[in-house]
Amino acid sequence: MPPRLSEGRAAHAAHGLDGSVAKQTVEISTGQGPAEVTLDAPSRPAFLMVITHGAGGGVDTRDVLAASKAAAALGGAVARVLQPYRVRGASAPGSADRQDAAWLEIVAELRRSYPGIPLVQGGRSNGARVACRTAVAVGARGVVALAFPLHPPGRPDKSRVDELRGAGTDVLVINGERDPFGIPDSADAARVIVLPGETHALSRDPAAVGRAVGGWLGELLAADLRG
Repeated sequence: MPPRLSEGRAAHAAHGLDGSVAKQTVEISTGQGPAEVTLDAPSRPAFLMVITHGAGGGVDTRDVLAASKAAAALGGAVARVLQPYRVRGASAPGSADRQDAAWLEIVAELRRSYPGIPLVQGGRSNGARVACRTAVAVGARGVVALAFPLHPPGRPDKSRVDELRGAGTDVLVINGERDPFGIPDSADAARVIVLPGETHALSRDPAAVGRAVGGWLGELLAADLRG
């Protein structure tokens, strides 16, 4: 069931990640302005994946698309979120508190439309930080952190590892071995995968990103079923 569209929201259907006519673009209002959500969903999704972009990017980067397709292949409803600051044309997210507050509103609206199924959230770079910071508040079963920016380039003293360790749930980290933003340690998350030859963009081999996300999500969901 797609999100209920209130007055002032727009939606259109198009081809989904698997080629079926399942995709909708919906607008979700937040205190920071509207977010644009590209939603691909089967009629009876097994889980909900909500995933977002890096600081100045969009939801169609090769790694975000690869992760989204992997989740869809496992029967998930996938919501790719263009955050409010990007919708209004800004290139920087601004206050982390405001960014997180808007994210909580977006996820809450999506969960109202998909109740009773596990939530996995994720993002690339700055979006991975948002997903980690808000995981406890939204009750996420897991987090997919693509190109988690451990520190600003050349500033390992400015570590953001506390955001990663504070997620309060299982986190998959996928980073490139040549990432100037650093690479988390294997002890910092449930699983840390370092892709050879990749930079922060994670664009060289998106299929590897998809395999990593699909394998980890499959294990996570199977463990829940056994439990």
